Amino acid sequence: MRRFTLVTLFLLITGLTFAGISFGIKAGYNANKLTANIDSVSSQFKSGMQLGVFFRAGKRFFVQPELYYSLQGAQYALNDPTNTHSWSQKVTIGSMDIPILLGFNIINGKTISFRVDVGPVVSFVTNKTIKDMNSDWLGPLTKSSINSVNWYIQAGLGVDLWFLTFDVRYQGGLNQVISSVESGGTTWDFSSKNNVFQVSLGFKIL
Repeated sequence: MRRFTLVTLFLLITGLTFAGISFGIKAGYNANKLTANIDSVSSQFKSGMQLGVFFRAGKRFFVQPELYYSLQGAQYALNDPTNTHSWSQKVTIGSMDIPILLGFNIINGKTISFRVDVGPVVSFVTNKTIKDMNSDWLGPLTKSSINSVNWYIQAGLGVDLWFLTFDVRYQGGLNQVISSVESGGTTWDFSSKNNVFQVSLGFKIL
């Protein structure tokens, strides 16, 4: 019975492989920047990570949905010499991201393939923190300033080598993660969109 089960599992995996279906896990590095539409406020690039799974169906043309946890953020600072109330705030955002990518294998070999892919991403914020870096003056941002659902367009290049996958992607924000914020009688029009550079390594389980 055990031998029959192993043979059946082997045939199933082989059949799915020949059908162009694969499943795996992935992990990677994020470098993102939340823009700021205020001359006196600067925003820095921040480093983060991603960890999740992917599913791919198709050979030359394919569709690849993914699900991964992503950690990103920003550090905003007021750089106005005429304003003595200088503030700095560190923003950290954790989210569950779901890209639905359409791709094409430019090179589609048995051991190596080279591909391009593009598609939309919906991002559900799961946790967020705001930390004031200057204890004397508090910044205008609070947790409620961050939009809970965000949309992106993602495009990139990838290489498959046997059971390993390597991806380099750019992700551009389609909506404002932070829009206008009211604080102390002042309106801060952040109009912040999130732009992300990603590098990831994956392992095909199937």
